[in-house]
Amino acid sequence: MTDTDIRTDWTREEIADLFDLPFDELMWEAQGVHRRHHARGEVQLCTLLSIKTGGCVEDCGYCSQSKSADSGLKATKLMDVRTVLQAAAQAKDAGSKRFCMGAAWRNPKDRDMPAIVEMVEGVRAMGMETCMTLGMLSKEQAQTLAVAGLDYYNHNIDTSPENYANIISTRTFQDRLDTLEEVRNAGINVCSGGIVGLGETRADRVGFIHALATLERHPESVPVNALVPVKGTVLGDMLEGTPLAKIDDIEFVRTIAVARITMPKSMVRLSAGRESMSEATQALCFMAGANSIFTGDKLLTTANAGDNADAALFAKLGLRPMESEEPMRQGMLTEAAE
Repeated sequence: MTDTDIRTDWTREEIADLFDLPFDELMWEAQGVHRRHHARGEVQLCTLLSIKTGGCVEDCGYCSQSKSADSGLKATKLMDVRTVLQAAAQAKDAGSKRFCMGAAWRNPKDRDMPAIVEMVEGVRAMGMETCMTLGMLSKEQAQTLAVAGLDYYNHNIDTSPENYANIISTRTFQDRLDTLEEVRNAGINVCSGGIVGLGETRADRVGFIHALATLERHPESVPVNALVPVKGTVLGDMLEGTPLAKIDDIEFVRTIAVARITMPKSMVRLSAGRESMSEATQALCFMAGANSIFTGDKLLTTANAGDNADAALFAKLGLRPMESEEPMRQGMLTEAAE
């Protein structure tokens, strides 16, 4: 597969056919695509910090940070810039290449932007990549973040367009796409993925990948999360004790593999839910083309595998932290040089 073979015209039927492949054939195809575009045996280490927790006015059914959730989570104010930069320095010392900062907002207020800009500039000064997830952005806010030097903006589409209203009612699927467009137009790299295990069908997983793989430019990062059912959230309570409370491991690996095949140069991140996966399942995800993880003991509000566990797993699998440039960003650097 060459650069000219990178497609944005995938049909749902083609993606469904990939899901239907015998597992060994799907893994073979995904591994071949991965090897043609990514460094072998390298996995990007990222760290995620909640810089403002809880109190969000959105009603996302999976989220403990929503005001509508009865999860016992206490809302906090935006963290002090110095505290954020101290956490970033610790993440760098632990081997992370990218520092991601998330705030539980529907959208940032203009009064918060100076502190956000200071965080971005401070983390970049350490030599780390920066990523923010702050909710929906206006054109002006996206441009402000671009001027500050933000490398990535995360804004997940969560699920298929058809299933979206079953998960969230306070904003639309198009609202998500509009923010992604503002981010892209501002020249910031896009990080966008979603969650599986929401009680969705395979057709919804097809639709989720189709929505990303047919964007004019694929997201540079595609996080794939397995739902962590949190008691007190709509979905956590709805799925508790049902077979739908945990997506089948093989189906999760299939989702990773199809994301890799349809978006060959994107970093596919094995994200939330990894702490409950066996080492064998994680190994299959890496074989299927996942090459980015969140490391550390905690994500935004849920537990994570932890640095020590990740180091042990990497040693067992012969993996190493990524040192090479991400393929899509390398292409942008080459174009700029020309």
